[in-house]
Amino acid sequence: MKKVCLLVALTCMSMQMMAQQKLTLSTYAGTNLERYDGLQYQVTVNRYVFNGWNTLSLPFDMTASELDEAFGSSCRLERLIGVDNDGTNIVLNFQDCKHVGLKANVPYILYFSGESATKKIAKTATISKEPVELTYTTGNGMTVTMAPAQTKTEPAGLYGVLARDNAEAQFVPTDGVANGFYATRCFIKLSGSNTAPLLSNHLQEGDVTSINAIASTNEKVDVYSLSGARVATGMRAAEVNALQPNIYIVKGHKILVR
Repeated sequence: MKKVCLLVALTCMSMQMMAQQKLTLSTYAGTNLERYDGLQYQVTVNRYVFNGWNTLSLPFDMTASELDEAFGSSCRLERLIGVDNDGTNIVLNFQDCKHVGLKANVPYILYFSGESATKKIAKTATISKEPVELTYTTGNGMTVTMAPAQTKTEPAGLYGVLARDNAEAQFVPTDGVANGFYATRCFIKLSGSNTAPLLSNHLQEGDVTSINAIASTNEKVDVYSLSGARVATGMRAAEVNALQPNIYIVKGHKILVR
């Protein structure tokens, strides 16, 4: 009898542990990630995506195949890798990165080619609470930051991709948007009170390289911004890699400094 009771108790404990390992993340108000940080769960996310470009950030990693399963094989995932100012607009340079997958809490833009709908993500994953902010500086000194909304975020002073403007991933001012940013979405903020229009530029995987791929260690090169302004003269590779993270032009090639 004692053995039967012990077996029943162990079974109940096992079922409780399995239940505790299940986690459904809120894509509206958000989920308190503090209590789940660093732990593994059977995670479920029900995220509404529009046909076209959406912003996306999740507190766990996803592989390229998992992205395809959730959003279709034609989906695209891009990460902000640099910004520039063309004199009128701020240009946001996004690069295709689906091949390396989605990393926890990094802000992305996602292209979905299907009919607008709620898509279910279900996988075993390790939860991470720390948000990742991508910050770059334009040639004229303006700071541009793309960040994830882990909880529902007020829209004042921010830029986001609205459904009506998502054909080209156009980030627009969201001051007048009633609901703000729901969790798992992303926003952009600018330094100061600048209200320059934001334009998105989409780069393929091979469009950008590193300085080490086009210049020898001791070779001196001139560095330009994407808009053609001279940034530096006679720099060696190590000095170029120490520049402010962004995309630059060297010897006619786009290079990425992280």
